[in-house]
This record gives sequence, structure tokens and C-alpha cells, in this order.
Amino acid sequence: MITGAAGHVGRALLSNPAIGSYAVTACDINPIADASDKTFSFQTLDVRETEMVDAVFATCKPQVVIHLASVVTPPQGTGRQFAYDVDVEGTQNIIDACLKHEVGRLIVTSSGAAYGYHPDNDVPLSESSPIRGNYEFPYSHHKRLVEEKLAEARDSNPELEQVVLRVGTVLGNGLENQITALFRKPRLLGLTGNESPFVFIWDTDLTNIILMAVDESEPGIFNVAGDGSLGVSALARILGKPVLRFPAWFLKAALAIAFPLGLSRYGPEQVRFLQFRPILDNLRLKQEFGYVPKKTSLEAFEAWRKQAGL
Repeated sequence: MITGAAGHVGRALLSNPAIGSYAVTACDINPIADASDKTFSFQTLDVRETEMVDAVFATCKPQVVIHLASVVTPPQGTGRQFAYDVDVEGTQNIIDACLKHEVGRLIVTSSGAAYGYHPDNDVPLSESSPIRGNYEFPYSHHKRLVEEKLAEARDSNPELEQVVLRVGTVLGNGLENQITALFRKPRLLGLTGNESPFVFIWDTDLTNIILMAVDESEPGIFNVAGDGSLGVSALARILGKPVLRFPAWFLKAALAIAFPLGLSRYGPEQVRFLQFRPILDNLRLKQEFGYVPKKTSLEAFEAWRKQAGL
């Protein structure tokens, strides 16, 4: 059973040839265009609705649940509370249903953002690094809360095996989001003295990892990223674009003025996103989980750039 199956990763997962080895129920609050596909069945599911979650579990009787449902950017007309209800309360509903219906394994896509954007982050971050999030970044904060709920469930109900994937920035054919929008601008934004490095994972690598987690891997927590990282200077060279650099203090001051006036969608707290980006160590993924990403961070970015026409 897959939650959030209508999202980019969910659709990539359903397109992975290996999915045909399983009886799959794809679930989402939104319809899936190819829901008539015979390789999976579809159930409408709003993870915020406890009774609906319970009813779908009772119908599907899943042995394994792949929980992808999450909100990176709240849809227009919603806000932080909506994202919290989906990410945090929705995950608790999924955990509760897994326990009630005796699901054997729960696979959850968390995020490197769960570590938070902090000046004293380990470089790189391993799975033993603290999960601290940032309250000012709802997605990061919610991923921290989700991981706390998962940890509580591991302690109280070890019979429910968990595979938690802390995923870097996902790239794939046709994928467009707030991150990729940065790469489409005529100039890349940078901070003086800071490279703001990114770690990328190609969506096919991610879906291969998720499917391995179904029945080929031991339970555990794993960072998911391609080898290496790319700072803003490297990204600019690849794209053939200049970098517009500002001191961190100047950008914070400018955003503090522009945001209240509606001249920017970002406030001064967003400077942390550029200053202290989490760099994920993927050694455990390769050595313990047993998967070596086929694309490095550089190769994933190059593949996305070419299909994006940049």
C-alpha cells in the first residue's frame, strides 16, 4: 500500500518495472491519471481522516505500507496547519492503522531537512546525528516531529518494522518545485563565503531503494543521496549562469523589509536555507542497506538539466 501515490515519487514508484512483483494499492487524496493500470488498484485516501485511513487499511489488508504522503509547499489557500495535519497527524494515523491491522513493515520517506539548518551540523551528517529541524521551516520542523513519532513507535511496538529514508533533494524527468525554480532563474543566488551545497538523488534510484526496502533490506534509518555535493559555484558553471552574491546580514535585512511589504515570498529566516544546508553521508546506504546510487549528485543534476532544456 502506497500513500501519496499521486505525487512525483509515487508516480515514479508505480512506473518502476519492479513494482509488478507486488500486489499494490495506490492511495492518494488526488486521483491518479492512469489508475486503470492493471499493475495496481487505487483507493482515495486522505491521511488526515482517521476513519477513512482505518477503512482503507481494512479493505487493503497491506503487509507493507510505503508512506509518501507529505506537503513540501502548502497549496494556495492553505498554510502551516494544513501541512502539519498531513505530515504529522497523517503519519500518526498511518502508524496507528499499521499497528491495528498488524502490518509487518512501514517504509517512510523522511528528509535530510529533518536534521535542520544549523551552523553546528555535522559535515557530513550521519544517521546518528541529532534530528533538530527548524521551527521557522514548517517542512523541516514537521519532519522532525514525524521522526519523533516514528521513534516512539519503534520503542513501544518493535513488531512493526520500520525503514526510514532521510532523502536529499530529489530530481527526475519532469520534476519542478521550489528548488528547481532556483536553477531556472537568470542568476543563481549565493551568500558571500558560502557555497550552499546540495545533495541530489535521482528519482529512479529513490524508487529502487524504496522497493528494496519492501523485503530485501533490514529495518533501519538511512540517508538517501547520490555521491558528492554541488555548491552554488559548481551549479552556476554547469548552467552557464552568473552568481549574485550578498553577505548574509544584507540579505536578511533586505528580506526583513521586503517580506512584510509583499515584495518577496521569503522572510529573513530563509537565509538559513542557503547558509547551513544539510550534507548527507550515504555510507550506511551503500554498506548496510546494500544500494549504491547509480547517479551521483552531479549526474542527477546533469540529467535533470538536460531534460529541463537548460
